[in-house]
Amino acid sequence: MKTKEIQELIDFITKSGLEEVHIETEAIKIHVKRSIPMAGHIPSLPPNTLASAQTAQAASLPAAKADGLETNYVTIKSPMIGTFYRSPSPTEAPFVKEGDAIVKGTKLCIIEAMKLYNEIESEVTGKIVQILVDDVSPIEYDQPLFVVDPVTG
Repeated sequence: MKTKEIQELIDFITKSGLEEVHIETEAIKIHVKRSIPMAGHIPSLPPNTLASAQTAQAASLPAAKADGLETNYVTIKSPMIGTFYRSPSPTEAPFVKEGDAIVKGTKLCIIEAMKLYNEIESEVTGKIVQILVDDVSPIEYDQPLFVVDPVTG
């Protein structure tokens, strides 16, 4: 199951109001359960049971003006709750830095979720404009991680 399909499933469950979904095939087992917030409590996301996602969702940001020119940036968001790591180990260099050119499939970071280390890859080609999260920081589902200036054409 691809990340896009997983994201569509999560969106469907959210919109449908279902509290629990269990899908099982020969290749994959998925069990998603939402917690319904009690009145007066701030809603929180349940732990992401879909920790096998390998790429981050990319979504367009509104057009921004820089030096009078309009540019369309893309933000790469976290596909899961976890801990954000910029490099494969504390002694190694980060996967990417601000200003780096990237192509689709470039490893951007690792997100640890439930003792699983998930490599997050870019879904766009372009240049890293900004890294929005500090190394070894807790992150939430759908939290913006990177801002990318995509290559058009």
